[in-house]
Amino acid sequence: MALLVLTLGALLLAACAGDNQGVVATQGADATETAQPSTIAATATLDVNLVKATETQAALATQLVKAECLDVGGQVEYHEEPSAFLDYGLRFRVYTPPCYDQSVERYPVLYLVHGQTYNDDQWDRLGADDTASALIAAGEVAPFIIVMPYDRASNQPSQDPFRQALIEELLPWVDDHYRTLAERENRVIGGLSRGASWAIHFAFNHPELFSAVGGHSPPVFQEDAPQMRGWLDEMPAELMPRIWLDIGERDQRVILNSAIWFEELLTERNIPHEWYLFSGDHSETYWSSHVEQYLRWYAQDW
Repeated sequence: MALLVLTLGALLLAACAGDNQGVVATQGADATETAQPSTIAATATLDVNLVKATETQAALATQLVKAECLDVGGQVEYHEEPSAFLDYGLRFRVYTPPCYDQSVERYPVLYLVHGQTYNDDQWDRLGADDTASALIAAGEVAPFIIVMPYDRASNQPSQDPFRQALIEELLPWVDDHYRTLAERENRVIGGLSRGASWAIHFAFNHPELFSAVGGHSPPVFQEDAPQMRGWLDEMPAELMPRIWLDIGERDQRVILNSAIWFEELLTERNIPHEWYLFSGDHSETYWSSHVEQYLRWYAQDW
């Protein structure tokens, strides 16, 4: 930032010096005489230099503002909206990337769903927003928005209206109120534990909406498992999302078995996916240690 200020100062001094030279060149001329070609040329050169200096000054000022907002990082806003499906309302957090307020750009969106017994602040506590800001500021990923919804229930999808609320209410609300890139290729979804179950459910029931899905310690919903083969077989190749699955080798046996079953099903059907059996268990310590990997993966096509 200091370099930008020094550079800007040097350019302004250069412009002033050029102005003084132009004055000296015309001092000896009679006020009633027509300006000589050399004087006209000098004045024209000065005008061009001043224009260039002004343009450079504006560009440097823009870079200075961007450098300042990158230092500040992204922002998280909390929302509560009425819902026709959820008696506790539509509750969610939205992370906007650094410089969101200083730009007019539109951004891709990552939906991250929390685990059972937790709430919409879980991904914040795991460091998703700070990690995203650091990666964006370093130029290692493109800027993107993160939406973190709240699901209070612990039921299967047919008994939990969260499935309708997210698709019919949350997605349209976010696209209406934030500068999103609303096309499928710019929207992805992921989750941990029960949130991973939801991410898988949404991605394979609504492939027209999500281009990638991440399941972190993912048990497939019991209701979804018998239908999964049919969903995979009927999925048009162009709508098959990018898939990431990971789990700790010391995770709960029932969850580990479900994740392995799903991975083997994908392998059996030659469906491309990334599968990681990491060291660790079913805990926030495990998930927080992989947040940066997750975010890099989600953002890799942006």
